[in-house]
Amino acid sequence: MNEYELEALVRRFCEAFGRLDVAGLRPFFTEDVLYHNMPLDPVVGVEDTLAFIENFFGMCRSMTVEITHLAVSGNAVLTERVDTFTVGEREAPLPVMGTFEIVDGRIAAWRDYFDLGQVTAMFTA
Repeated sequence: MNEYELEALVRRFCEAFGRLDVAGLRPFFTEDVLYHNMPLDPVVGVEDTLAFIENFFGMCRSMTVEITHLAVSGNAVLTERVDTFTVGEREAPLPVMGTFEIVDGRIAAWRDYFDLGQVTAMFTA
């Protein structure tokens, strides 16, 4: 894939993620995908990744993903984003830096870097 195709793939993925549609995310991942929210333990494999995401989506009424910057290097796509979660009546924007590694047109690794303290405050306030 060229850099434009890699960028388009990640943008489509982020749009799908914002729709809270777990089943719609499956085609984006390799079977052995690594999903790592850096403050937490990594999740390996598509089934465990989708289960983790589904559990997270269960807490959200809605979500938006705003990509503020994106860069492609080799098979890696780097995103600087603001993921805004609506939990109950509360809207909580979270700055995130994400790395997506693409293999054969699918996401083989996805790592997000964010402040866990900010997330904890969002879901406990």
